[in-house]
Amino acid sequence: MQRGSDRLSVHRDDEMKHELQGLLRSGHPTRTEEWHDPEPSADDDPEVAFGPLRPGRAPSSLEAMRLELARFLNRSAFPAGPRELVRALDRRYAPDALVEALERLPRHARYANLQELALALTRTRETETA
Repeated sequence: MQRGSDRLSVHRDDEMKHELQGLLRSGHPTRTEEWHDPEPSADDDPEVAFGPLRPGRAPSSLEAMRLELARFLNRSAFPAGPRELVRALDRRYAPDALVEALERLPRHARYANLQELALALTRTRETETA
């Protein structure tokens, strides 16, 4: 009979359950050694929503667009036009706002890499808001 754990013995599984029982019941760390507990974030820590921040500046819209596109597109998607890229984004369940932004690009355009696509999208967004 298999217990669902191939790496550890039955006795080690039970020992680990016993060790975690206090944490699961109390909802806070139960260790006496403070160095085991993760340090909470401070009030003045910078937000890291757009990836690593460089000292002295926040991420630009180009960097944010490039990071968002990189979550859903890889190198094999390029070179491609907006139609192929929209299909690739649909396959990867990308957010609708990102797909709609690509649908507004000129249909005859071709993009060799992610940087070119991010530049085109940020230019399109800037002209729409201006």
